[in-house]
Amino acid sequence: MTDTLAAGTVDLAIRQGVATVTFNRPQARNAMTWAMYQQLSKHCEAFKVDASVRAVVFRGAGGQAFVAGTDIEQFKTFSTGQDGVAYEAQIEACIDLLCSLPMPTVALIEGWAVGGGLAIATACDFRLATPGSQLGVPIAKTLGNCLSVANVTRLSAAFGPQRVKRMLMLAEMIGADEALACGYLHQLAEPSDINAATQELVQRLMALAPVTQQVSKQALNLLVKHSATAIREAEDLIRQAYGSQDFHEGVNAFVAKRKPLWKGR
Repeated sequence: MTDTLAAGTVDLAIRQGVATVTFNRPQARNAMTWAMYQQLSKHCEAFKVDASVRAVVFRGAGGQAFVAGTDIEQFKTFSTGQDGVAYEAQIEACIDLLCSLPMPTVALIEGWAVGGGLAIATACDFRLATPGSQLGVPIAKTLGNCLSVANVTRLSAAFGPQRVKRMLMLAEMIGADEALACGYLHQLAEPSDINAATQELVQRLMALAPVTQQVSKQALNLLVKHSATAIREAEDLIRQAYGSQDFHEGVNAFVAKRKPLWKGR
């Protein structure tokens, strides 16, 4: 396996005003590496100044996952809670950039959308999924870390706070039917039909007023940002989680493929 394949890529294709961004690391369910987050940010920076792009579709390669979180192997180098603060700030900058794109964005979800993958999907304006898709942030079962307050705020706005508590505190996954019923998903489509369904939605979006779409997105994003910045203790919470013994135990247990032994400290 080459270094590029192991690190994954975030591929871009643009056709007739529609940009398609593909998270390409199917051997790891498209789990994001640092290099992939950097590529995603680079693409989003380019979209912001490219008036020829009228819509962006985000999807995962391989048909089994959208993005299955951040590659956990990378967390082995974390030694203090400040590493977690820096990581969450980096991820938040990437997600905020995606949220701020002026054109409509669509997440095409096939299979797993977990952790950072769910954050990316939630940052999109619309989401379509196959019926077997599973959505969640099971860090209470895997890593023992936390999300940034901004990402918790986005999830709460999209799913409702009680479902987010189930995801974060009970490590539950939300199925596609429930995600559709609560309004998180725009549409379900079979694997054989989801490309056509996504294209149909994109064409509807491209036929409407771009300025109205842009300012409406900005207004909704301002509401989410206001809620997130109202909480000043956010970094302390992140530092507490990533600096805990439980977080290091979670990473080591995941890599060793064993059950973590939580100690609450």
